[in-house]
Amino acid sequence: MTKFKLSMLTLALAAAGTGSMAYAQTTAQAAEEQAKADEQIEVISVTGFRRSLQDSQNIKMFNSSIVEAVSAEDIGKLPDVSIAESLARLPGLTAQRLNGRGQVISIRGLSPDFSTALLNGREQVSSGDNRGVEFDQYPSELLSGVVVYKTPDAALVGQGLSGTADMRLISPLKHGETTVVVNARYEWNQIDALNAGADDNGQRLSISYIDQFADNTIGVALGYANMSNPTQIERFEAWGYADTEDGNKVIGGAKIYANSNLLERDGFIGVFEYKPNADFSTTLDLYYSKFDETQRTSFIEMPLFWGGAELSDAVVENGLVTSGTYSDVKAIVRNHGNFRESDLFSAGWKTEFKLADNWFGTVDVSHSKLDRTDLILESDAGTGTAGSGATDTIQFQMNGKGATFNAGLNYADPSLILLTSPQGWGGDIIPGGQLGYYNSPSITDELNQIRLSAKTLTEHNVFDEVEFGLNVSSREKDKKANEFFLGLPGGATSATIPNVNGTTSLAGFGIPGMVSYDPRELISSGVLELVRNPNADVLIKDWNVQEDVVTAFVKVGINTSIGEIPVTGNFGTQVVHTDQSSYALAASGTGIDVSSFRLEGGEKYWEVLPSMNLSFDLGAGHFVRLGLARTMARARMDQLRASQDYSFNPANNNSQATPENNSPWSATGGNPALKPWLANALDVSYEYYFDDSLGYMSLAAFYKDLETYIYDQATIQDFTGYPSGGITPVINEGVATKPQNGDGGRINGLEFSLSLSGAMVSPMLENFGTILTGSWTDSSIESDPNNPATPLPGLSKRVANVTMYYENGGFAARVSGRYRSEFLGEISGFGSGRDLKMIEAETVVDAQISYNFDEGQFEGLTLLLQANNITDEPFVRTENGQLIEYQRYGRTFMAGLSYKF
Repeated sequence: MTKFKLSMLTLALAAAGTGSMAYAQTTAQAAEEQAKADEQIEVISVTGFRRSLQDSQNIKMFNSSIVEAVSAEDIGKLPDVSIAESLARLPGLTAQRLNGRGQVISIRGLSPDFSTALLNGREQVSSGDNRGVEFDQYPSELLSGVVVYKTPDAALVGQGLSGTADMRLISPLKHGETTVVVNARYEWNQIDALNAGADDNGQRLSISYIDQFADNTIGVALGYANMSNPTQIERFEAWGYADTEDGNKVIGGAKIYANSNLLERDGFIGVFEYKPNADFSTTLDLYYSKFDETQRTSFIEMPLFWGGAELSDAVVENGLVTSGTYSDVKAIVRNHGNFRESDLFSAGWKTEFKLADNWFGTVDVSHSKLDRTDLILESDAGTGTAGSGATDTIQFQMNGKGATFNAGLNYADPSLILLTSPQGWGGDIIPGGQLGYYNSPSITDELNQIRLSAKTLTEHNVFDEVEFGLNVSSREKDKKANEFFLGLPGGATSATIPNVNGTTSLAGFGIPGMVSYDPRELISSGVLELVRNPNADVLIKDWNVQEDVVTAFVKVGINTSIGEIPVTGNFGTQVVHTDQSSYALAASGTGIDVSSFRLEGGEKYWEVLPSMNLSFDLGAGHFVRLGLARTMARARMDQLRASQDYSFNPANNNSQATPENNSPWSATGGNPALKPWLANALDVSYEYYFDDSLGYMSLAAFYKDLETYIYDQATIQDFTGYPSGGITPVINEGVATKPQNGDGGRINGLEFSLSLSGAMVSPMLENFGTILTGSWTDSSIESDPNNPATPLPGLSKRVANVTMYYENGGFAARVSGRYRSEFLGEISGFGSGRDLKMIEAETVVDAQISYNFDEGQFEGLTLLLQANNITDEPFVRTENGQLIEYQRYGRTFMAGLSYKF
């Protein structure tokens, strides 16, 4: 076996990545001396997954904070198909699957609300109502890696309470050579297209170009990535479980779905660097992503026990009716669609320059903006209006996937199924009942920042540098609601379906098929008309939140020793001033009785956030790290909205009314005066790095004491000035339920990781390797004081990951599995609102093989075959031990190639 050694200095320089040029001259001289010393050491080029592991290990080893990292195997090749799935393999991190793919990240048991995402060190806007970034907005093919800071330092602006994920673009000058890489992959799923006319295959295409000019003083990196990602979902959802007269549980209603989704994304990057000498450099980063998602959902909703249907032939096992027959069922045939268009643009311009001897300055200006428009469209059909049309007799059999049904009616017959409101829902607005709903919210999120900083190097025997600076940011998030009921022109209550696209199969649940059509065509052709929803609960969905944040910071670098133990690290503090404000509507009533007026509110506050990171080099690759910090996370943007849905009840307008009880006034809404979540954090980590970069072992413990937590609480509010319909109120105070700062609690845990080359065991296993990570997290925080048993959103107590790989010559293979225990997840609820639901434990297994031609006429070509979710792991949700939701995504396969010029 060929022996090789990567020097500590070489690894440090490689890990520094985007390090300051403050060390440019000293590192250049040291590198020259090191090169002379290493002349007799053979250089081995490490490529592929091993290179990704080594780069990630080096970033972790040489960072002053406690971090985790994911690095690209090569240009355009992160280890997984999405950023979220790569991050979910790191210790202490988990991903939540939405529509079959990992989208959002929880760090150390805290939901995405508590972390932030940066792009090249700059905070990014988000597409949702909250601050959590959906990582599939960023093509993994265009990133060089991601660094997750578990402990902050004072110079890390935009840090989260639980952690900070910094996505990194490539530096063309540091790359140092001309490179062109083209990637192409074909994608398909084992589940054929479920909806008529839906796509069941897709592709990923990307190209990257990196070059240097003018004696390596100008660098350019350009990239483009296109993705068309179809998914199919077989889904069961129960209304819940009713109590029979005999005291048994029986399914009260059910929905059986066929989802066909298509995610299309185009991403562009441009990085332009100019560095004429060691004293000056300037870099312009540009990123743009266009994100279109189409979700087509065909399903039948069956009101059973709770819909008045009669149960017979019941078979009971352990208190649950496992099979039976329902008669007089009036089912709803529903064709829904969710269509999203999202455009994200980010730009950053960073200039570093020498001010004087040992003094360096930085100016960094950035802009990030997102525009998103959704269309959540519902359309209903059935055999006739409420009280008319055929009813069905349906047999059911409960099973591990929910239930299967045997229906008597043919729901694929367009002569039987009409556009109508089978249950008469929404009859207060549309006579006879609404035929669907049109919901088109839009969000604009814009963030502008400027950062000024200076750094000086010192010759002190304890402190080696001092950095101080000021960051000023302004953010504005605006949401608009646009909602309508759907009805037939002229007051008609039913009509034939004019544009039937075909039949959608629900065979996975026992129903052969149902009528499919595109509800957008019904609207554009005038078959269905829009009737605006004027109600107060829609008006309050319009809101605007603004934040102006000024952060002053100072960080002092430490480079000293305690006895014979070298100690490095930093300490410092941030002083943060936040000026937040919101305007929205207060509204009350329905229909023509709606009243509304504008509300405004806000808060200003200061927070001081000290931090310290220490690394003790015990020698022979052993390190102990200590992190202490006070961290914060601002409230969700939708929690900061000023809007309120209030009511005045004349029946309570009497002498018995008190603010706490029987007041005529009440309200629900947001709270623009919310203070942030705050935590005091302690982190301890032991790390052992094996010789010859053959891996490492890490064991970490953390403890976070959250001083505050944000809950929905009932408080007394003064309603003076609110409209009361011409009635004089006996009192002007009542109960308003809104987010409030309350008591916090602790969250603590242990994390373990092991990256091991087979060469550590035997020379015969040098081509093999394994990665093991695991974490245990516990919390005393009550996320809902009214229900103390409710767990903390995003917290899985146990998380584990394993990857086994083999690389030899150009051949590479690996299989990975990630497990997380049950957790309270955020899902889309009624009207695309936010719901928190318990999600069962899951284990997702992926695998891939590839072959790289490193010589001959095909040199630079890599062939790839990849399989995701190879065990077909479902998404399962339960309540009180009963199955509520079951989603099957199937296995996804990709075959492709890449060529590096």
